Amino acid sequence: MEHYFQRVKGVISTSVGYTGGCKDNPTYKEVCSDDTGHTEAVEVVYNPEITSYEELAKLFFEIHDPTQMNRQGPDLGSQYRSEIFYLNDEQRITSEKLIKMLEDKGYKVATKVTKATTFWKAEEYHQDYYKKSHLKGR
Repeated sequence: MEHYFQRVKGVISTSVGYTGGCKDNPTYKEVCSDDTGHTEAVEVVYNPEITSYEELAKLFFEIHDPTQMNRQGPDLGSQYRSEIFYLNDEQRITSEKLIKMLEDKGYKVATKVTKATTFWKAEEYHQDYYKKSHLKGR
């Protein structure tokens, strides 16, 4: 996901990490243990004069399968759940509107919309993972 958000004009920075759980500063190993309640997430900082929250939220729904529960592709576990963490009511309303649009088209959307809690930045080897991995260019 991070790779696609980085390509959007107006996105200033992205970080991958963990949010939505109960443990301070969790590690990847702890998140994968399913004991912390965290999910893997991407924090996106953007210029609202160039792009909008709605455009970024639409991209979120385009680059993953919002109908899958606790998985994305081959990755299984609650840390891979589809969830939007909003910062304000405007973001919540926009997210719920987009989900409703998908449901009106017949999709059974599993994506949860949750008030944001602390975002814990993941270990450095997770940052820009797509660029660093062997998957580049495939």
